[in-house]
Amino acid sequence: MPTLTQLNYIVALHRAGHFGKAAAECRVSQPTLSVQIAKAEAELGFVLFDRRSKPIMATEHGLGFIAMAREVLQANARMLAAAGRTRTLSGSFHLGVIPTLAPYVLPWLVGPFAQRCPDVQLTVLERTTSNIVDEITAMRMDAALLATPLGEATLQRAVLFYDPFYLFAHRSSALLEVGDVDIATINRGDLWLLEDGHCFRNQVVHLCGLHTRTLLPSVRFEAGSFDTLRGLIDSTGGVTLFPESYVRTLPAVVQRAQVRAFQDRIPTREVSLVTHRAHWKTDIVEVIADIIRQHAPRSLPRELGKREVLPVLG
Repeated sequence: MPTLTQLNYIVALHRAGHFGKAAAECRVSQPTLSVQIAKAEAELGFVLFDRRSKPIMATEHGLGFIAMAREVLQANARMLAAAGRTRTLSGSFHLGVIPTLAPYVLPWLVGPFAQRCPDVQLTVLERTTSNIVDEITAMRMDAALLATPLGEATLQRAVLFYDPFYLFAHRSSALLEVGDVDIATINRGDLWLLEDGHCFRNQVVHLCGLHTRTLLPSVRFEAGSFDTLRGLIDSTGGVTLFPESYVRTLPAVVQRAQVRAFQDRIPTREVSLVTHRAHWKTDIVEVIADIIRQHAPRSLPRELGKREVLPVLG
């Protein structure tokens, strides 16, 4: 049977779809990886990969074998972790993060993590929530920074902080004339949202009751980022909702002129570090959670306490 090293090469090639990329991931030369995979195929008696396809694809027999190989590697990693053989944090770690968190949370994490875990090869992947959930469920991704809860039985979360929402409006908006605003005062026809695929868009749609309307002729779904939303509103008018993690990046003069807090119940999203229930890289997960909690602004609470909030689903 193939060795654990060969299984690792096989799984890496299936993930990368390219011999050179798989070899770089495994930190070996391309000829070494190619020879070892060919040797494993000879021992197994069938071909694992169609080398003529671009990217390289697994054969029908290969797909079933690769799924079992992944399980073997995961079981081996769990045994090593349980036995305490890894005294220092090392190896690879794939962290997913949604686009509405990546630009604001990653600066708190990347530098401190590199200092505390210099032997861990951290790969950060910016993906949508649905894509990340699929990757973690298949255990192809170690953990992710997501808006929660998700309602996925195979996943577990460690809450990092809570991110309240604010109203952002064009300078001419009448909503800016009041101190605090309420969800009910927002004209849905003036509301700008992120494009399909962003969980933050779904949160605002649910929060503002847009899902109850059969037609949305005046609601536009064109923006791919918070910065784009801000530019659209500044140039054409309208309003939107921004999380505090983004609001903090705006110039103080913009915050004073165009941002307003909600009164009474504050719309708030929960941000968590999500993993598969069977994950084993516990020590690295704990380091990531600890770093983010330490570096997150104090205005982003770790617990809701007595704050009257309106939770929004991830």
